[in-house]
Amino acid sequence: MRQGEKTVGIIGGMGPEATVEFMRRVIAATPARDDRDHLHMLVDNNPKIPSRIAAIIEGTGEDPAPVLCEMAKGLEAQGADFLVMPCNTAHYYLTQIARCVNIPLLNMVDLSVKALLAAEAKPRRIGMLASPAVRRVGLYGRQLEQAGLQTIFPGQQDEALILAIIKAVKAGQLRDEHRKDYARIATSLSEGGAEALLIACTELSIMGPPAGITRPAFDTLDILVEATIGAARN
Repeated sequence: MRQGEKTVGIIGGMGPEATVEFMRRVIAATPARDDRDHLHMLVDNNPKIPSRIAAIIEGTGEDPAPVLCEMAKGLEAQGADFLVMPCNTAHYYLTQIARCVNIPLLNMVDLSVKALLAAEAKPRRIGMLASPAVRRVGLYGRQLEQAGLQTIFPGQQDEALILAIIKAVKAGQLRDEHRKDYARIATSLSEGGAEALLIACTELSIMGPPAGITRPAFDTLDILVEATIGAARN
């Protein structure tokens, strides 16, 4: 570990593969000549967190916030200097989690909005590839609007397909038809006026950018990876 380098605490398990992908990308993006050059990451990869889909979309599930707070406190107790949470939808609970600890929690939503504003192409209309819960709770919509940007979400039928794709990734049952649906939805957003696409679900991040898109795609997981390395290395 470099002198002054900080230890990362990862609130994970949403889903578990997305957490592993986040860690893989951190490792891949960290300049290193040896093991010691990589970041110290403490991870609570807990797939037993109550479902965000059940709580927010279906309205039948247990509140995930208490479990997320306990995970955050546990990582702080183990020595984490700051926290990250590679799940967009879970950022709905970010304020509650941040109040439970005395260390910073990086905000993937804020970071992603800043990345869009800093983009050379200066996109103003943003096509959202995200869980329906993100639209429902206004997770990105309000902040993008305050920043002078406009969100374009898929229509109701395509939104249902996006949720099916997310569930397929979580279940390890992703098929070619899901990838084709994903690409078609992304193309539809572009044709509907989106000047850039924001991949705002870490299950979708696992799939990579949609095939055949002509608009720039910003992946919130990559944005969080860059910010994590920067925060750890000060």
